[in-house]
Amino acid sequence: MLDNPPLLTIHRGHQRPSPALLERFRGAQTSHLVDVMAGRGAMHWAVKPLDPANAAFVGPALTAFAYPADIVGVYGALGEAEAGDVIVVANDAYLGAAAIGDIVAGMMKNKGIAAFVTEGAARDKAGILATGLPVFTAAVVPTSPAANGPGTVGAPVTCGGLAVHSGDIVVGDADGVVVVPLDQAEAVAEGLDAVRAAEAKAIAAVDAGAVDTERMRRILAEARIIG
Repeated sequence: MLDNPPLLTIHRGHQRPSPALLERFRGAQTSHLVDVMAGRGAMHWAVKPLDPANAAFVGPALTAFAYPADIVGVYGALGEAEAGDVIVVANDAYLGAAAIGDIVAGMMKNKGIAAFVTEGAARDKAGILATGLPVFTAAVVPTSPAANGPGTVGAPVTCGGLAVHSGDIVVGDADGVVVVPLDQAEAVAEGLDAVRAAEAKAIAAVDAGAVDTERMRRILAEARIIG
């Protein structure tokens, strides 16, 4: 490069969802959200919680890009984040060094961060679990990162195969992570109500002894039988 870039670049001024809109996603299952969004919206299957028993969260994304094997972007996100934010870190899905460890996770928990999500790796798993911060990664490795930069905070990223903008609504549970674009959030929230109602009806039927559904019966009735 002709000029060395700054170690950290921060983009500010993104729109944030209202507290009322966020509450409509509180407790939502990621599978239900994917159903509403026509099968889309989930990060790559490898991005999973370090602790499935402490995986439920919802909050607005604060995005960051950390160069592979570097943590400057993560430091920048920690400095910029507000209580309730979900820090989403892209790093070209590099798994050879950690994007987060127990010390940084503890500071995020102290600051009130709702969750940390990366397509990269973590280290110090036992220490991270002890912080109580929901952390989603694609791997666990013992290798530490450098802090040389450059890194970026607040700009759009692609993380876990999804485009993520700061302010998008991020929801996690034991199944994984779903991102709801902010400009679609009202419509998705309305669809979520319908999916929840349909799911509750189906579960009640199973609890009452059901072994099939009308759709299953129709498919079976129309099947071609050979032999």
